[in-house]
Amino acid sequence: MKKIYLLSTLLLTGLTACSDENPATDPENNQENQELPEWYYTGGELGTAFISTSAAYEQPTPAVENADMTLSFKRGEQLFEKVFVSNPDGVRGGLGPTYVRSSCMHCHPGYGHGKSQPDGPFQTNDMGNGYLLVVYNPSTNAYVNWLAGMPQGHATVPFKAPLDESKVILTWHEYTDAYGNKFPDGETYSLRYPEVTLPKDAVYAYNEGVLSDANMGSYEVRLESTIGIYGTGLLDAISDEDLKAEYAKQEKDGYLKNGINPAFFQNGEWTNQYTSKEATSDGKKYPYRFTYALSRGPLQDAAGANAFWNITNVTRSDRKYHYKDAGGYYAKAAAQDPDVQAGFADYIAQVDPEKKHSDWHTADMEQNILNYLNATSLEAEISDQSYIDLMVWHRGLAVPAARNIDDEEVLRGKELFEQIGCAYCHKPSWTTGNDEIRDPAGFFTGSTANELPRYPNQKIWPYSDMIQHKLHMQNDIRTGWCRTTPLWGRGLHQRCTGAEYADRLHDCRARTTTEAIMWHGTSKESDAYETTEKFRQLSKEDRDAIVKFIDSI
Repeated sequence: MKKIYLLSTLLLTGLTACSDENPATDPENNQENQELPEWYYTGGELGTAFISTSAAYEQPTPAVENADMTLSFKRGEQLFEKVFVSNPDGVRGGLGPTYVRSSCMHCHPGYGHGKSQPDGPFQTNDMGNGYLLVVYNPSTNAYVNWLAGMPQGHATVPFKAPLDESKVILTWHEYTDAYGNKFPDGETYSLRYPEVTLPKDAVYAYNEGVLSDANMGSYEVRLESTIGIYGTGLLDAISDEDLKAEYAKQEKDGYLKNGINPAFFQNGEWTNQYTSKEATSDGKKYPYRFTYALSRGPLQDAAGANAFWNITNVTRSDRKYHYKDAGGYYAKAAAQDPDVQAGFADYIAQVDPEKKHSDWHTADMEQNILNYLNATSLEAEISDQSYIDLMVWHRGLAVPAARNIDDEEVLRGKELFEQIGCAYCHKPSWTTGNDEIRDPAGFFTGSTANELPRYPNQKIWPYSDMIQHKLHMQNDIRTGWCRTTPLWGRGLHQRCTGAEYADRLHDCRARTTTEAIMWHGTSKESDAYETTEKFRQLSKEDRDAIVKFIDSI
């Protein structure tokens, strides 16, 4: 796809003089013919936004506007931005009883991914800390069952937080690679990685005597940052057939020393696919495609749809239960806590004033609390229409167009990016399929599915193969397998979020794009070791060109 745009020299000069946040070229509003390359349209015709200011991640796709979904998009935007409250009768009520954050915006500053945090206690009250704690058993790589999969550091009165975040400590360590953090031409770089300590007495259930040392077992903690949410509707539109073909191609090529994760694909076939565990599940199987861990299938039941419930613990018609630890330790601890018992009657009178749930109002306060926390038929605290609006917004966020497309250094960087092998895992483009809306949890079906924007037959440029690979980094991600992060738009992270650093890689350890590249080659077992070595051997001018290209897409 090649487009013609009209460039107003006067307008561009004025913008440059007034601001360093220049909008990307809008092909509809210019006056001098100039041909644009396909890769300029990162989200294709239906998914690209032509703005590169601090609002670049917030824009609706043309598909949203074409389908007259703008009002629904804006309502969804408000649900993303605004804080939820514990008052059941308040605007956006229903927060708690335990929760991870009180709004989506807390984890996604500027609509992007989270910002790295400084040394010290793990605090999540302020906007911008998009880190989620990953607490797991190192011998099995399974999440522990004594905290929720995304540990909850907050609670509404009279409940107490499952995790005391003030006792969880983040420490950054400097790392020196085999080359002394120095390129052959003498230029140096720095590397760092995070370490998280979570003492047992940070866990509420442990302090209450419900959770024993034996129950806790061996555990480790890692950080994972939230992922940018713009463009996810376009990734969802890639067909299952094309996704499978990419897996099969890479398996057949055999280029990468760690191969394909057999937990998902082997011998040309899926070994595991996503099926919703909700009561409303359609029972069908779908390829995994979202999150670093590839824990989710189609977008309508992926991380964002799930987070709208489990981050705030606000129930909806297809999630009528509380998000909590799988082992039931928190509920047991809270039920036995005299402070919780003392305040529960007043709390439940607000939640259930008509006493529709008689088993929450008996003379046995401990059992009342258990019944409430473990209930599976709670009233929906958010309306179906609000959920639809949220998903119109989620699926409708556009990708910023590429920048600096006629810059000779960027074009040289693009060429080198492909030559040294970056483009194998960071696959530049895909063409979407027919984009049939699929929801494993069964909410977006029939006419409801038609209320979401679609992106059929679009050539998009996410720079990801959507497959997991291994880098073997110090304090690596749980399991070591990580889905290739789409690079589109990431160069605008600091502009859109106000972050101090570029915050690249799954835990934002890389402060610059160069650091991110060099982390790919700190181990000879890394799938990207050879490519990183090629990058090392380039001249400074060529290295800078690759970095500028990556920051421009």
